[in-house]
Amino acid sequence: MTTLSERVSQSAFDGSRLRVVLLLDLHDGAQQRFLEAYEHLRNQVASVPGHLTDQLCQSIENPSQWLITSEWESAPPFLAWVNSEEHVKMVQPLHSCVRDTRSLRFSVLRETSNTAALASEPLKGRLQASPRVGDGVVRHALTFTVKPGSEEQVAEILAGYTSPEARVDDTTRLVRTSLFMHKNRVVRAVEVQGDLVAALRHVAQQPEIREVEEAINPYLEQDRDLNDPNSARVFFTRAALPAVHHVAAGRQESADVRRHALFYPAKEGCGMALARLLAQQDELAADDPASPISGSTVFQRDDIVVRLIDLRVPLESDPALVLGVHGNRKADVLRRLLDTDEAGGLSNDRELAHFLARSDMDLITDRRAPQS
Repeated sequence: MTTLSERVSQSAFDGSRLRVVLLLDLHDGAQQRFLEAYEHLRNQVASVPGHLTDQLCQSIENPSQWLITSEWESAPPFLAWVNSEEHVKMVQPLHSCVRDTRSLRFSVLRETSNTAALASEPLKGRLQASPRVGDGVVRHALTFTVKPGSEEQVAEILAGYTSPEARVDDTTRLVRTSLFMHKNRVVRAVEVQGDLVAALRHVAQQPEIREVEEAINPYLEQDRDLNDPNSARVFFTRAALPAVHHVAAGRQESADVRRHALFYPAKEGCGMALARLLAQQDELAADDPASPISGSTVFQRDDIVVRLIDLRVPLESDPALVLGVHGNRKADVLRRLLDTDEAGGLSNDRELAHFLARSDMDLITDRRAPQS
């Protein structure tokens, strides 16, 4: 039983400016090569829509430690770029120089600036209006596809793994892992208390997890070699499915809450707009004391949109509300953002129920770590 004193919320859609901090540890002797690669790339980055500024810094204490900070008009243009195939290819020349990286993203809440400088060149984008309340949990997902016809074998392999030790270190622990499939697409959502990167590395190093990953390798549509660091890095970069919105109502969670994952087949180029629509609807649901939705997380990358919801009622009890289209004409908006060949019609309750049934992903496993 968990009691929340306040509503928990995180969002990439509040419209505030975004500060991105990238910490890098370079291989010995790779500093000049890294600088040359960065010089080659920075003009390309500067031309990305929504990008405001970039700084490359080197530690005055340890020349192997570098820092790249960038500022963006808001989170959506940054996420669209950093999750793109263009970005994957653009940063490839840097990988051979870097021993370790860590990326941090922050909404700008307050700032102190030179008044005269601001008058001559005001900053674009607005500040985050007020601080959000968190629950100390970082949410992330991975998604990939397997070869058609192999779904049953893959589901059996993924359902049979041994859970790794929940405790990573003194400040980080695994909280929950939920794994779903929709046709030949796998989605693995993780909740981590503490450092997400440390937790993912901890999991990857466990023999039982490595055994499962090796077992599904032959079934993957995208080849990978886990013994090749570059191959593994590219695979997991492409598989990343970031959480762009999360909200949980500030009330006691009951024991009968069930977790579902819904897959929304977005029309080409409409993934971000679809994720924003679902986020807005979930915010409204969280404000309603009678809402059966205990919490929701929207994951989005390009046109892949997955919504994880914790429900107090059966899934089919209110299709419009569960789908995130409760209210006047919301189903019409959703229909315009979906690939209609896959989604079908959404003009009445029967069609909404049919779409909900088809978008409900198959639960393979949902494991919570024991309370410490």
